[in-house]
Amino acid sequence: MNPTVGIAVILTVLQAANCQMIKDLSACLLGQSLRVDCHYENKTSNPLTYEFSITKDNRKHVIHSTISVSENIYRSRANVTMHKNLVCLYLQGFTTSDEGVYMCELKATNDYTGNQIKNITVIKDKLEKCAGFSLLIQNTSWLLLLLLSLP
Repeated sequence: MNPTVGIAVILTVLQAANCQMIKDLSACLLGQSLRVDCHYENKTSNPLTYEFSITKDNRKHVIHSTISVSENIYRSRANVTMHKNLVCLYLQGFTTSDEGVYMCELKATNDYTGNQIKNITVIKDKLEKCAGFSLLIQNTSWLLLLLLSLP
């Protein structure tokens, strides 16, 4: 085997082993806001890019993204937070007009295996309220403050 071809094959295998993998996508109501949690397995230290979008009426609408440009109708209402192995979308003022198929798309820089994509159908009347405990876990400063305030 040609040494150049061998090195190319090894690099390809190493790149495939370093990809991000979406493990779970969930949605819940946090007051009047929608929260979509995109849990992923972190297999690389490369920077992570993301895109949250919704498909309604057979058309994709970008809500918040580092990959492409968000649509104006969502720009002022959407916020994303990133924690270890979790990217969260918050959509304020969630109504039935915001129902649809939500998509989380992740891509690690220099990952040639392609983007990881997962979908979830969101219907307002079928959403559960976000658990209070999970909110504490995602904002560890609150949890730390709570633990430090115990006698």
